[in-house]
Amino acid sequence: MLKNPILPGFNPDPCICRKGDDYYMAVSTFEWFPGIPIYHSKDMKNWELYTHVLTDDEKVDLKKLPSAKGIWAPCLTNCEKEDLFYVVYGVMNSMNARYFDVDNFLITAKDINGPWSEPVYLHSSGFDASILHDDDGRKYIVSLDWETREGYEKPGAICMVEYDPAKKEIIGYPKRIWKGGTDRGCIEAPHLTKRNGYYYIMCAEGGTGYNHCVTMGRSENVWGPYVGDLKNPIVTSNPAVSNERHDPDHLKPKYYNPDVVLQKAGHGSYVETPLGEVYLVHLCSRPFTPELRCTLGRETAIQKMMWTEDGWLRMADGTNIAKEYCEESKLPEYPVPQIPDFDDFDSNTLGNWYYAPRIMPQRFADVTVRPGWVRLRGQEARTSLNKTSILARKLTSIYAQITTKMEFIPEVHQHSAGLILYYDNMNYINLRKYYSETLGQSAISIIQLENGEKTEFVNTRIPVDDIPIYFRLVINGKHAQFYWNYDGENYEKIGIPFDTTKFSDEYCKYGEFTGTMVGITCADRVKHQHCADFDFFEYKADESKPVC
Repeated sequence: MLKNPILPGFNPDPCICRKGDDYYMAVSTFEWFPGIPIYHSKDMKNWELYTHVLTDDEKVDLKKLPSAKGIWAPCLTNCEKEDLFYVVYGVMNSMNARYFDVDNFLITAKDINGPWSEPVYLHSSGFDASILHDDDGRKYIVSLDWETREGYEKPGAICMVEYDPAKKEIIGYPKRIWKGGTDRGCIEAPHLTKRNGYYYIMCAEGGTGYNHCVTMGRSENVWGPYVGDLKNPIVTSNPAVSNERHDPDHLKPKYYNPDVVLQKAGHGSYVETPLGEVYLVHLCSRPFTPELRCTLGRETAIQKMMWTEDGWLRMADGTNIAKEYCEESKLPEYPVPQIPDFDDFDSNTLGNWYYAPRIMPQRFADVTVRPGWVRLRGQEARTSLNKTSILARKLTSIYAQITTKMEFIPEVHQHSAGLILYYDNMNYINLRKYYSETLGQSAISIIQLENGEKTEFVNTRIPVDDIPIYFRLVINGKHAQFYWNYDGENYEKIGIPFDTTKFSDEYCKYGEFTGTMVGITCADRVKHQHCADFDFFEYKADESKPVC
């Protein structure tokens, strides 16, 4: 049996496609670069982080965007007739006053590794845009048309517009075609597919929170009218009937279902294997209880599906509840490389599992200048929305140990470097080495930012020598504790245990939709040139333990 989530940690909004014997999944990245990870599998069981679609941080400029803006809900498809991969993605620029200003783009590539074409601007009419490649060669773009007017149901309805691939532009204006298959409201994440003469529209409804679900409708005409499946929703965490069309809030914690492991199940995408199997991938979350805070963010799970005799897609077990365990495909097993626990930075390229907020990690991280080490060039404060030097990877379990060895000699108090637990620029905890003018020498201490309020734990300040130093973070469920020493063996605690649950959509006030990251960081708030060297980065996680 497959154990969910298959992509633990910050991996939301999955979209899956197949080319031959290869299966690919794309997920959202919001303000993080590189953008749009592509995961690869040949057996629907073993998945590897394969490549990224967006690697040019000038062509796709995310600087100065607040947390949870940026790249939303990519749609990855393979057009067999053209032998071409398509990615449709949105750049969310602003959500001020609930206007949701987004620009949607389309890019293509012959190979999943690229190179990708220049972005084609589609429209700014709503988010979660995706594409249908029809049998006759015509193409259609569907998205959520966000509603801002008084007196109209919010957040809106699904709209569609034809795309002209020759002119590389849409034809006319998007037209609303679907308001959903339930009364949960908050419809989004449309995907159009075609099968046996029917056009199927798959959507998420209920908001990307505890009333989330996957629904379907179908029509013999691409423009509709679409008729909903009488069994909607087809996948959810809470099957109770609800009418929430009046409430645009997405979290809705009152719909938490204590009987299931996977909460917030919704935002689905399906694929069929050559064996006739059908699998649906969807986002989910595993909250701490009773806090109902999802520190690992929105993750990706998989469910086995089947087509009914009358042409509807349903879960293979006859229910609509997202399960922690899923029947494996009968495809031959195909092991793939996994992200290593220990990175000694001996390669001449930076691992593709590292991310940075708003800019590519290579802007400040160099593994060639000092072989066997990564050198981070300090930039702005970690609160900045512009250029910060944070080299991070996704937290995949709330039972983890993160360790690094650092060489860093700060010269002024604006120099600092160390280990960081990071949700966004307004929520992080940083064990750092810095220059203390009070002590007249280098020191270590902890700084915390909690919903924008900074606390410098002066009582944790310890004078240290300018020799290699080891930092460690141990996350044990709801508690996160920092440690340090000089020898890498006899670690000493520093500071108090911090509340891990606060790193979540539900607690953070300035960001949402992402997930917790752990990493190394350097700041030089004077010249943006002082550096810190890190000998290794070790990430040990026990993903078998349940979230408590």
